[in-house]
Parts: sequence; C-alpha cells; structure tokens
Amino acid sequence: MASTTTRPPAPLPSRPRPQGRVDAEQTAVQPYRLTPKLARRVAFLSALVVIGFAALFMRLWALQVLSGSHYAAQAQANQVRSVRVQAPRGPIVDRRGNLLVTNQPVTSVELSPAGMPKTYAERAAEVRRIAHVAGVSVRRVTNLILERKRSGDLLDPIVIRTQATAPMQAYLQERAAAFPGLTLARRYIRRYPHGTLAAQLLGYDGEISRGELRTLAKDGYEPGDVIGQTGIEAALDRYLRGVPGLARVRVDSLGRARSPRLLSTAPTPGQTVRLTIDAPLQIAAQNALEYGIQRARINGEWAADGGAIVALSPKDGSILALASSPTYDPSVWTGRRTLKELNAQGLGTQKSALDRNYPALDRALDATYPPGSTFKPLTAIAALQEHLIKPYSFYPCTGTYVAPEDKSHRVWHNWDRFVFQGMDLPTAIAQSCDTYFYRAANKFYLLPKDRGQPIQKWARRFGFGRTGGSDLTPQAPGLVPTIGYKHRRFTRHTDPTNWRIERLWKPGDSLNLAIGQGDLTVTPLQMARFYAAIANGGKLVTPHILLDVENPNGTIVPTAAPPAPRPIPGLDPANLEVVQQGLFEGTHDPFGTSYGVFGNFPASISGKTGTAQKFVRLPGYTGYRDQSWWCGYGPSTHAKIVVCAVIENGGEGGAAAAPAAERVFAKFFHVQPAQLGYIHSD
Repeated sequence: MASTTTRPPAPLPSRPRPQGRVDAEQTAVQPYRLTPKLARRVAFLSALVVIGFAALFMRLWALQVLSGSHYAAQAQANQVRSVRVQAPRGPIVDRRGNLLVTNQPVTSVELSPAGMPKTYAERAAEVRRIAHVAGVSVRRVTNLILERKRSGDLLDPIVIRTQATAPMQAYLQERAAAFPGLTLARRYIRRYPHGTLAAQLLGYDGEISRGELRTLAKDGYEPGDVIGQTGIEAALDRYLRGVPGLARVRVDSLGRARSPRLLSTAPTPGQTVRLTIDAPLQIAAQNALEYGIQRARINGEWAADGGAIVALSPKDGSILALASSPTYDPSVWTGRRTLKELNAQGLGTQKSALDRNYPALDRALDATYPPGSTFKPLTAIAALQEHLIKPYSFYPCTGTYVAPEDKSHRVWHNWDRFVFQGMDLPTAIAQSCDTYFYRAANKFYLLPKDRGQPIQKWARRFGFGRTGGSDLTPQAPGLVPTIGYKHRRFTRHTDPTNWRIERLWKPGDSLNLAIGQGDLTVTPLQMARFYAAIANGGKLVTPHILLDVENPNGTIVPTAAPPAPRPIPGLDPANLEVVQQGLFEGTHDPFGTSYGVFGNFPASISGKTGTAQKFVRLPGYTGYRDQSWWCGYGPSTHAKIVVCAVIENGGEGGAAAAPAAERVFAKFFHVQPAQLGYIHSD
C-alpha cells in the first residue's frame, strides 16, 4: 500500500499593489511614550492649577468667613444714606422778651434728584408734573435740579415749595408712586408777629447760594442750608442757625430713596438772641415816622416819602428803637418768592425799588444826609475849644452875611431874614442863628495852616466820617470834607477845566460846613451818637443792638461786651455845658426853634432843629429839597434817652421831624403826645 504524504498548502497568489501606496505595516503608529521632559512639564502645570485653586479657595474663605460680617455691614451701609435735617433758627426777642422773630413749622415739598427716572423723557415728564402740582414753574424746578447737580450732591433734597397747602399734601401722599424722589418733609420758616416792625434791622434769611457756600463751606455749611442774608439774621447767624440733625433713608442700587426718613440725630435749635430794642418804643417810633411824613405833606412838602428815627441810651449806647421808612413785610422772603411778589414790595428789580423809594434801605444806618443846623452844636464846641469865640459875648445875628475874604461877594442868608440883634452862644444855638455861625466859620477860615482844620478835627473825635464800630451793619461812614478831600476829588482827570479852582478851600466851604451844609453828610445814627455825647457829659458811646444770647435751656452764652463809653479827648466840660444850655433854651425859651413842640412837654427835653438842603432826583423833579431834622435828649439833666429824627424832603425841622420825635418821647415817658398845629422854625 502506498504511503501518503501531507503537503503544505500552496500560497495564494499575491495581488499587485498599487503604485505609491505605503505598506500598512510600515505606517502603523507606535505606542505613546512619556518622556522625562514631558513629565516635568505636566507636573509644573498641575502644580500651578492646584495653587490657583488653593488661592481662590483661601480668598473665598477669607471673604465669606473671616470678613463676612465686615462686608455685610458695608453692604448694609450702602443701602442706608444719611441726610441733613434742618434745625429751627433761634428766636429774636426784644429787651423784655417780646418775640420779634420766631419760627413756624410747615410741610415742604422736596425732591431728591437721585430718585428721579434715568431717561430724559421720563425725567422731563416728572418735572412737568411736579411743577404743576407744586404750583411753580418748570424752569424753576429745572434750574434747582441743575444747580444741585453742579454741587455734586444728588441725595440731599431740594426744596421745591417751602409751604405746601393741605390739598397739595393730600394729593402727593395718595400718588407717591407717581412721583419718584419726591417727599413731604417738615421744615421751619420765619414768622414776624409784628409784620413790618424793624424789617430792615431784623433782616431775613434764605437758602445758601453757591457763592456763599464757597466762602462758608469751611464753617460747616452745606447745600440747602438756611443762612441769614441781611440785618440781625446775617450779623448774628452764628448764634441763630442751630446745628442740623441727621436722618436715615434706605436707597436702592441707583441711589433712589426707598423708605421714609427716620431721624437718627435730632437737630439742635438755634440760640435765642435778645436785642436792646424795646418793642413798644419801636412801634411808637415807626408810627411817629409816618406821622412826621404826613405832617410834611400837609405842610405842602409833596416829596416827603421817607426818613428815619434813632432812639438810644446815652449811658451805654444801647439802641432802643431804630425805624426806617418806607419799609416792607419781611415775610415776603420766607420760602421761594416770584419776582412779581418781590416787585410788589419794591424788593425785586431796580425799577420797583425806585418806584417805592428803596424800602430795603435802612436809612438810620446806611443813608446819609446833610445835617443842617443840628450840626451847629459841634461848630460851637470847636469854636470854644479853639478860643475863637467867647460863650457869653454878644455877636451880631443879622438877616444876611457876606464873608470879607469871599471874592465872589456871595450873600448868605439867615433862615429868619428879619432878625437883627446881638446874641451870645446859647441864644444863637436856641434860635439857630445862621449868620452868627457864619461869622464863627470865617474865623476858622482865617486860622493859619499850622492850626489845621478844627471843625473837621472835632467832628472826627465825635465819630463823624467813619462807622460806629458796632454790631449794626451795614453802616455808611458819611463824609467830613477837608482840604485833602477836595484835592482828591478835583484833579486834572476828574475836572480838566476847573480843577485848580475847585480844589481850593474857599470861605464858602467853611461857612457851609459850620451850619451842616455843603459836602458834609452824616447818618441819623451818627447824629444820635453825637447828641448822646452832649447829654452824658462828653463820652462817646458805641451804639449796639445785642443785649445777650441764650441757650434753649435759658443759660447765657458768653459774648463780647460792647466798648465802654470813652471820654472825648481834650474836651473842656465847661464848653460842653454852654452847648447844653443852648439846647435847653431851644426847647424852653419862647424864641427857641423847638419851643412850639416841647415847650409844654411834661418832661424836660433839650434839643435842636435842622433844615438842610439836599440835591435830589425824584420822578418829575430834580433840584434841592429841605431835609427836616430834630435831635435831642431827655430829661435835660441825667438824660435817659436820645432821639434823632429825619424826614426826607420834609421841610423845616420844627414842622415835621420835631413833632415825630415828640411822639417817641411821649411813649418813653408814658405821656400823651401833644396836638400840634403848624410850626415855623429852622
């Protein structure tokens, strides 16, 4: 049998490979191998990731665990803002405690700009709605918002309307959601129980302006604060203003208020300011001023439309009354008033002020007039001190006078052109003889240059030509003309044609000065101060208005005391007694110019009339008008009060100013004023 053998299978025929294809075995990827260099890189990156996550974790842990309470408090603080709360201003009272100015609580409409809508259209629509509801103009609301934005304070509210009516309050409370940022708040406005009483003296307050804020920001004032603007309100604002309080209000992320204001620190009311003013006497002075103006008009002085009365103590200079006419109602300044409302009282435009004869002007302090014959006592003192006349020697009092050195040969007239007699000095003062003082003035003119100008020297010693240095503001210094003054006034530039002539001191300058005319101007307060020095024996007082300042609990606040009266340097008491005698005769001698008013007065009064010409410009008239003056004191011995009155364009002093002053004395001495007829005098 044949044996079989196993053959291996024959290999399959291979298929031809396409040209250019790579063998699969040759292209197979080899397994990935981690090299040491690559391992180091991976380890470094891993470490960075771990460190980053660790730092982030630690930061989150610090914020949430370690500082969680701190940042929670900050977040809470960002939700609550503090706003200032107005402090009520301190009251102003007279020397007896009678209220002159106090406060009235009101509900005001206030707007926080931060709480308004953010789009222009929505803001404009809200401004229109606010203006309509509050009864103010759109322009006013817009200007208030823009002004507050410029200050950078958008949260503290703007007062849109100071005093909201009851229907207005109800409407806004019911529709609070329709007025974002608008709130009703409690504020205080000034109230004047006596209306126009001492309006210029007391002054008024108002919201601080940007200009004032730039100056006073260092003193703690902020936008929206109320500050005194004039008078006592401004001069003593540091006592009256009080300390604002703080209230908290919750706001959203945009700064808009989202809750009512909650008081956190109560405001401290301002301190009480007590003045030296006596309210009943002040009322009498203002009524007397109007009485004097009416008398002047009845006497034919159609231009009489203003004046002033000053009453003070000759012992220490404290002001008892300070009246100025025309006046105004200071309540017009409470809140925001329109120009029309201000013009109605002569407080708006220049034209409205002119039409009403400048009611805001305090004529007792800040208006100047030629004093006329009320200045003659000073001329008398200067002549006696310089030994130019003898007090009881007789010098001629005539109807006219011509100065021998006057090359123009001007004729100077006495107010009584029919007088012709010899007079001593007291009689010349009592009867106000102009020509007597013209002759004395010519003696001053003839003095050698080394003697200076004595009338001007003594005028300065008695306080003329400068302010009184008291707490009363503003004050006009007046003018005492001198040779130097004429040289400064008339120069080649100011008067190119006549400056060499006009700058010379001529005989007429001395004559005018001696009787209180020419370039000499004074204020009623200066004249009262001068007569106080005559009354008290030659001591110059400092007029002042502040008596004391009191805390709300009644304790007295230390304040600077006014300067004590100081003796007039070099004044001979004997010479002053001669002048006092002349002023006494002026009211007690039947020929005295004040006898018709004070001759039968129950108390002994001493004083002097004056009629001074002043160049004025009035509607429809330009020229000289007589200013009516009277100054004096009482009782004649141990005087308690000095009164000085001036009636603008009022005619003769005895016809208008003296009767007005008599009514002030009547109130002070508690007697009935006299019923006076027409009085012809200087």
